[in-house]
Amino acid sequence: MFTRAAQSGRWIAFAASLAFFTLLSLPAQAAWQLEPERSTVEATVVEITPSGPVPHQHRVRALAGNISEDGTLRLPLRLNQTDVLDRLGSMPIWLKGVTETPLATLVTKLPPARLNALAVGESFTDTLLFTVDAEGVDREEPLALRFTRESESRIRVATAERVAVDGRELMANPTLRTVLLLLGYEQIGEEVPMSLDATLIDR
Repeated sequence: MFTRAAQSGRWIAFAASLAFFTLLSLPAQAAWQLEPERSTVEATVVEITPSGPVPHQHRVRALAGNISEDGTLRLPLRLNQTDVLDRLGSMPIWLKGVTETPLATLVTKLPPARLNALAVGESFTDTLLFTVDAEGVDREEPLALRFTRESESRIRVATAERVAVDGRELMANPTLRTVLLLLGYEQIGEEVPMSLDATLIDR
Protein backbone atom coordinates (compact mmCIF):
# COMPACT_ATOMS: atom_id res chain seq x y z
CA MET A 1 0.00 0.00 0.00
CA PHE A 2 1.27 3.43 -0.94
CA THR A 3 1.03 6.21 1.60
CA ARG A 4 -1.04 9.24 0.70
CA ALA A 5 2.17 11.29 0.33
CA ALA A 6 3.69 8.70 -2.00
CA GLN A 7 0.52 8.55 -4.10
CA SER A 8 0.47 12.34 -4.29
CA GLY A 9 4.09 12.39 -5.42
CA ARG A 10 3.39 9.82 -8.13
CA TRP A 11 0.42 11.82 -9.41
CA ILE A 12 2.53 14.98 -9.54
CA ALA A 13 5.28 13.14 -11.45
CA PHE A 14 2.68 11.63 -13.81
CA ALA A 15 1.08 15.04 -14.45
CA ALA A 16 4.47 16.64 -15.08
CA SER A 17 5.42 13.88 -17.54
CA LEU A 18 2.08 14.21 -19.33
CA ALA A 19 2.53 17.97 -19.63
CA PHE A 20 6.08 17.50 -20.98
CA PHE A 21 5.06 15.03 -23.68
CA THR A 22 2.07 17.22 -24.59
CA LEU A 23 4.44 20.14 -25.20
CA LEU A 24 6.67 17.92 -27.34
CA SER A 25 3.71 16.91 -29.48
CA LEU A 26 2.69 20.51 -30.23
CA PRO A 27 3.91 21.96 -33.57
CA ALA A 28 6.74 24.50 -33.40
CA GLN A 29 5.52 28.05 -33.84
CA ALA A 30 6.84 30.01 -36.81
CA ALA A 31 8.65 32.99 -35.35
CA TRP A 32 11.07 34.18 -38.02
CA GLN A 33 10.62 35.97 -41.31
CA LEU A 34 12.86 37.81 -43.75
CA GLU A 35 13.01 41.57 -43.40
CA PRO A 36 12.68 42.84 -47.02
CA GLU A 37 14.42 46.17 -46.36
CA ARG A 38 17.57 44.34 -45.22
CA SER A 39 17.55 41.26 -47.46
CA THR A 40 19.28 41.22 -50.85
CA VAL A 41 21.19 39.04 -53.29
CA GLU A 42 24.01 40.53 -55.34
CA ALA A 43 25.30 38.97 -58.56
CA THR A 44 28.18 39.73 -60.89
CA VAL A 45 27.34 39.10 -64.54
CA VAL A 46 30.43 39.08 -66.77
CA GLU A 47 29.54 40.29 -70.25
CA ILE A 48 31.76 38.83 -73.00
CA THR A 49 32.58 41.57 -75.52
CA PRO A 50 35.00 41.75 -78.48
CA SER A 51 37.33 43.85 -76.33
CA GLY A 52 37.21 41.46 -73.39
CA PRO A 53 35.09 40.54 -70.34
CA VAL A 54 33.17 43.36 -68.64
CA PRO A 55 31.72 42.70 -65.15
CA HIS A 56 28.31 44.16 -64.22
CA GLN A 57 26.87 44.23 -60.69
CA HIS A 58 23.18 43.41 -60.26
CA ARG A 59 20.97 43.16 -57.19
CA VAL A 60 17.79 41.33 -56.19
CA ARG A 61 16.25 43.31 -53.34
CA ALA A 62 13.30 43.06 -50.97
CA LEU A 63 13.58 39.33 -50.37
CA ALA A 64 10.50 38.21 -48.47
CA GLY A 65 9.42 34.92 -46.93
CA ASN A 66 8.17 33.35 -43.70
CA ILE A 67 9.51 30.26 -42.00
CA SER A 68 6.67 27.78 -41.60
CA GLU A 69 6.01 25.63 -38.53
CA ASP A 70 8.21 22.83 -39.89
CA GLY A 71 11.05 25.23 -40.75
CA THR A 72 10.32 25.50 -44.50
CA LEU A 73 11.18 28.78 -46.21
CA ARG A 74 9.81 29.54 -49.70
CA LEU A 75 11.51 32.44 -51.46
CA PRO A 76 10.01 33.58 -54.80
CA LEU A 77 12.25 35.82 -56.94
CA ARG A 78 10.46 38.25 -59.26
CA LEU A 79 11.70 40.51 -62.04
CA ASN A 80 10.44 43.64 -60.26
CA GLN A 81 12.74 42.84 -57.33
CA THR A 82 15.81 43.33 -59.50
CA ASP A 83 17.57 46.49 -60.64
CA VAL A 84 16.92 45.45 -64.24
CA LEU A 85 13.80 47.62 -64.48
CA ASP A 86 15.78 50.63 -63.24
CA ARG A 87 18.38 50.11 -65.95
CA LEU A 88 15.95 49.43 -68.78
CA GLY A 89 13.63 52.32 -67.96
CA SER A 90 10.53 51.85 -70.09
CA MET A 91 9.64 48.18 -70.36
CA PRO A 92 8.26 46.61 -73.55
CA ILE A 93 4.49 46.16 -73.20
CA TRP A 94 4.70 42.41 -73.79
CA LEU A 95 7.21 42.07 -70.92
CA LYS A 96 5.35 44.12 -68.32
CA GLY A 97 3.05 41.21 -67.55
CA VAL A 98 5.91 39.05 -66.26
CA THR A 99 7.36 41.55 -63.79
CA GLU A 100 5.24 40.05 -60.97
CA THR A 101 5.75 36.45 -62.07
CA PRO A 102 8.43 34.52 -60.14
CA LEU A 103 11.47 33.84 -62.30
CA ALA A 104 12.41 31.16 -59.79
CA THR A 105 11.31 29.96 -56.37
CA LEU A 106 13.85 28.83 -53.80
CA VAL A 107 12.74 26.38 -51.11
CA THR A 108 14.81 25.26 -48.14
CA LYS A 109 14.49 24.24 -44.50
CA LEU A 110 16.04 26.29 -41.73
CA PRO A 111 16.93 24.85 -38.31
CA PRO A 112 14.42 26.80 -36.12
CA ALA A 113 15.64 25.19 -32.89
CA ARG A 114 19.20 26.35 -33.57
CA LEU A 115 17.98 29.84 -34.45
CA ASN A 116 16.04 30.10 -31.21
CA ALA A 117 18.97 28.77 -29.16
CA LEU A 118 21.50 31.16 -30.70
CA ALA A 119 22.77 33.68 -28.14
CA VAL A 120 23.24 37.36 -28.99
CA GLY A 121 26.68 37.87 -30.52
CA GLU A 122 27.13 34.20 -31.44
CA SER A 123 27.20 32.59 -34.90
CA PHE A 124 26.97 29.20 -36.52
CA THR A 125 27.41 27.98 -40.08
CA ASP A 126 25.13 25.42 -41.70
CA THR A 127 24.89 24.05 -45.24
CA LEU A 128 21.28 24.13 -46.42
CA LEU A 129 19.89 22.30 -49.42
CA PHE A 130 17.94 24.64 -51.67
CA THR A 131 15.45 23.37 -54.22
CA VAL A 132 15.32 25.75 -57.19
CA ASP A 133 12.15 25.78 -59.30
CA ALA A 134 12.73 27.84 -62.45
CA GLU A 135 9.95 27.58 -65.03
CA GLY A 136 9.17 23.99 -64.09
CA VAL A 137 12.80 22.84 -64.01
CA ASP A 138 13.76 21.65 -60.51
CA ARG A 139 17.27 21.20 -59.22
CA GLU A 140 18.94 21.11 -55.82
CA GLU A 141 21.89 23.22 -54.71
CA PRO A 142 23.72 23.16 -51.34
CA LEU A 143 24.49 26.58 -49.87
CA ALA A 144 26.65 27.30 -46.81
CA LEU A 145 25.18 30.15 -44.73
CA ARG A 146 26.42 31.91 -41.61
CA PHE A 147 23.80 32.88 -39.00
CA THR A 148 24.73 35.64 -36.54
CA ARG A 149 22.36 36.81 -33.82
CA GLU A 150 22.60 40.60 -33.63
CA SER A 151 19.84 41.06 -31.06
CA GLU A 152 17.01 39.13 -29.41
CA SER A 153 14.78 39.73 -32.43
CA ARG A 154 17.27 39.92 -35.30
CA ILE A 155 19.53 37.33 -36.97
CA ARG A 156 21.77 38.18 -39.91
CA VAL A 157 22.22 35.56 -42.63
CA ALA A 158 25.08 35.69 -45.16
CA THR A 159 26.81 33.34 -47.56
CA ALA A 160 29.69 31.60 -45.78
CA GLU A 161 31.68 30.76 -48.92
CA ARG A 162 31.95 31.69 -52.57
CA VAL A 163 28.83 30.84 -54.58
CA ALA A 164 28.46 30.90 -58.36
CA VAL A 165 25.66 29.80 -60.66
CA ASP A 166 26.11 28.46 -64.18
CA GLY A 167 25.85 31.28 -66.72
CA ARG A 168 24.80 28.80 -69.40
CA GLU A 169 21.79 27.78 -67.31
CA LEU A 170 20.77 31.43 -66.96
CA MET A 171 20.94 31.92 -70.72
CA ALA A 172 18.92 28.71 -71.21
CA ASN A 173 16.01 30.17 -69.22
CA PRO A 174 13.82 31.91 -71.85
CA THR A 175 12.73 34.79 -69.61
CA LEU A 176 16.19 35.42 -68.16
CA ARG A 177 17.75 35.22 -71.60
CA THR A 178 15.30 37.85 -72.87
CA VAL A 179 16.15 40.13 -69.96
CA LEU A 180 19.89 39.68 -70.46
CA LEU A 181 19.55 40.44 -74.18
CA LEU A 182 17.55 43.58 -73.37
CA LEU A 183 20.44 44.65 -71.15
CA GLY A 184 22.76 44.15 -74.11
CA TYR A 185 24.44 40.96 -72.87
CA GLU A 186 24.61 38.75 -75.95
CA GLN A 187 27.10 36.45 -74.22
CA ILE A 188 28.01 36.08 -70.55
CA GLY A 189 30.68 34.21 -68.62
CA GLU A 190 30.32 30.62 -67.50
CA GLU A 191 30.07 31.65 -63.85
CA VAL A 192 27.89 34.26 -62.15
CA PRO A 193 29.18 34.84 -58.58
CA MET A 194 26.43 35.59 -56.07
CA SER A 195 26.23 36.63 -52.41
CA LEU A 196 23.35 36.77 -49.94
CA ASP A 197 22.99 39.36 -47.18
CA ALA A 198 19.67 39.01 -45.37
CA THR A 199 18.06 39.59 -41.97
CA LEU A 200 15.60 37.37 -40.12
CA ILE A 201 13.35 39.10 -37.62
CA ASP A 202 11.31 37.54 -34.83
CA ARG A 203 7.72 38.54 -35.44
